[in-house]
Amino acid sequence: MQTLRGANIDEPDTAPAEKSYAGKAPGSQQRIERTFTGQPPLIPHSVEGFPAITLERNACLFCHGPQSYKTAKAPKAADSHFKDREGNLLTEVVPARNNCTSCHVPQADATPLVHNTFRGVVEGEKN
Repeated sequence: MQTLRGANIDEPDTAPAEKSYAGKAPGSQQRIERTFTGQPPLIPHSVEGFPAITLERNACLFCHGPQSYKTAKAPKAADSHFKDREGNLLTEVVPARNNCTSCHVPQADATPLVHNTFRGVVEGEKN
């Protein structure tokens, strides 16, 4: 069958396969180098199956929280995540910083869909 634009809709889907994070459990990956100054750290492991982040529960803090990061051997959430608007250091993540995946994103070891020559400037390096 042909569409008005001439495309054959009976052709098989040519979309790339969904990338899998299988085998990339927390703690099994190395940190991913940042591309630019101020970039939030990237998540080098799968977050599939993690409970939704709510104000009452944040699964990220089970490993990255100030009470658990050493035993979990995980990077500690930055102190900036525990500071209120007045700069007071709190014991809990402030609500504005509680949704981790709005800044920190998981990465897949996947072939880029398009050629990309982007190269970030590492701190202290000259162009």
